Amino acid sequence: MSEPANVRVCHCRLCQRWTGAPFFARAIFLAETFEWSGETTSAETSPRIVRRSCARCGTPLFACPNDPPARIGVAIATCDDRDALTPTVHIWTSAKVGWLSLDDGLDQDLETYVARPPRS
Repeated sequence: MSEPANVRVCHCRLCQRWTGAPFFARAIFLAETFEWSGETTSAETSPRIVRRSCARCGTPLFACPNDPPARIGVAIATCDDRDALTPTVHIWTSAKVGWLSLDDGLDQDLETYVARPPRS
């Protein structure tokens, strides 16, 4: 496994709905360094993001831009060496569930992603 570009815990509503959990802990890898095996199902959960799950068991695996994917956000819990992928920041904490206390010392961003102009 290559070094991730970043490791974050996302609390946005799209990640919550896709994972069925209060957040999505994921490591971002360059698409050219990432390879998977086995069948996946895909869901376009926003105009720009495709999320892939295991076709056999339904486990959320990774999310990536759909045109073309330069980076891939891999679910940390699905990695063999998941302890080596330590998050550095919580993002989209403006959407986190109210009962979750973030007292782990990581940085927190209310909203990280800036709206992009529409694709041409």
